[in-house]
Amino acid sequence: MIRVILPSQLEDYTDRLREVELDLPMPDGGETTLADVIAALESRFRGLAFRIIDEQGNIRRHIAIFVGESMVRTLRAPVRENARVQIVGALSGG
Repeated sequence: MIRVILPSQLEDYTDRLREVELDLPMPDGGETTLADVIAALESRFRGLAFRIIDEQGNIRRHIAIFVGESMVRTLRAPVRENARVQIVGALSGG
């Protein structure tokens, strides 16, 4: 099971859920990646991935994603069983 923490900016796309648990199959000899997590979120919440991933398949500049305690900038980042993935939207203002 992977626990995903979502920012308030995405509540309109997640039925107001701020935390989601995903039960993703862990491949034999392989690793689940952040791309797999985003795909699972998209299948549950249509339109969410576009808010996180740009047209080139990269994490949007205004989004930070943490797997455990480490910030990752690639969808190829491994995500282990029982991991915590936190998606953070940038804050702005002046």
